[in-house]
Amino acid sequence: MKFAKIFLSMIFVILVAGCENKSKTIEQSDSTITFDKPREERYFSDYVGLLKNYAKSQGINSQTINVAFDKVYYIEHVVNADKNQPEKKSSINDYLSRTVSQERIKLAKQKFIKYHSQLSEATLLTHVPQNYILALWGVESGYGKYQGKEDIISALSTLAFDGRREQFFLKELMAALRILENGHIKKTEFKGSWAGAMGQNQFMPSSYLVYGLDGDGDGKVDIWTNMSDIFASTGNYLATIGWKEKESWGFKVNLPENLELNLVGLDNDKVKPVADWLKLGIKQSDNKMIIDTQTKAWLIIPDEGSREGYLVFNNFKTLMHWNRSYHFAISVGMLADSLVDNTINIHAGK
Repeated sequence: MKFAKIFLSMIFVILVAGCENKSKTIEQSDSTITFDKPREERYFSDYVGLLKNYAKSQGINSQTINVAFDKVYYIEHVVNADKNQPEKKSSINDYLSRTVSQERIKLAKQKFIKYHSQLSEATLLTHVPQNYILALWGVESGYGKYQGKEDIISALSTLAFDGRREQFFLKELMAALRILENGHIKKTEFKGSWAGAMGQNQFMPSSYLVYGLDGDGDGKVDIWTNMSDIFASTGNYLATIGWKEKESWGFKVNLPENLELNLVGLDNDKVKPVADWLKLGIKQSDNKMIIDTQTKAWLIIPDEGSREGYLVFNNFKTLMHWNRSYHFAISVGMLADSLVDNTINIHAGK
């Protein structure tokens, strides 16, 4: 009975979110914002006036607009954060030392045991393995500890005003307004990261509307406090964009000196069976379980000039849809691997 209720709820949420997202896309193609003043803080209030008019043109009701933009403010440090994202400046090993530390792995195993029931239900719903759902939770928010304290409306308004990625943040702002309008969360509780990411799985507002999933059948999608919804929504995101249930993400390799660098990258024409990569002199640097050496893989090198790389599979590209960062996707994969005990050597697939 419980799973039937959850299943019906899942179908309802997907249909409603899909229709809402489609409608939103059509509406936003009809108009945009033209702002001819300098993008300086002193003109922010003028821009907010245009945002209110734009929101109204997108079908957001006046009450929501008034509540959302009440006491909205410019946040200089979110603009600085957008211009100086740390992943662009640290090596992969430095990044992994933080995101896949022994402390975080230990905590992951503790959380895996504590939330085994909710994780299992999310996997039944979405067919995404528990270890990947938990790993995303860990990397995104430190298992819910770091959800962000920025006012979502102010942060997204500031980033749209900055202008460098105006259309992207404008779209997310309209999605955030719809979240408020639909009563998913109160304005006073609507907090998140500097970029507008929300909840324990750090969904952008548009992702919440499209992929948010009611994991326990209570008719709500709460990614802030409800673990069943958090895990189900995470799994639903991956499943919807093409997760392959029986495939891994990839593994670390050492590169030969004579490797042709034009083979590196995630372009579709650069994929080869693992066996072909091994023939080119690429060697695994750690034990890793895969189905067989005919699995199609891409070669990536996160750090320019490094002799260390990764052979990655389709699921890696799926993780890149979540966050277009090699560092991010590798850290999620490695944290997920730390929760799997039965690893075997790559050559065991021969």
